[in-house]
Amino acid sequence: MASESQRTTDHETIRRWAEERGGRPATVKSTRSGGEPGVLRIDFEGYSGEDSLEEISWDEFFEKFDEKDLEFLYQDKTADGQPSRFFKFVRH
Repeated sequence: MASESQRTTDHETIRRWAEERGGRPATVKSTRSGGEPGVLRIDFEGYSGEDSLEEISWDEFFEKFDEKDLEFLYQDKTADGQPSRFFKFVRH
């Protein structure tokens, strides 16, 4: 079923999924410390993260992703077949 969630740690899969939906790697501004990213997010244009999120490079994003031993839980398509933006970071 297309609306089922999938998990991955593959950087290219995550990057491609995000970019196909207009997403960019970001960190929550208030959690950034000592020049390192804090809580990771993917920021989609037109959503409410504008004031609280700061765009970071994919390199920074994946360095923190790996350091925190995270997995990317995501949905490729919604139940009606549209591209989904559902995702979540979970402990690996």
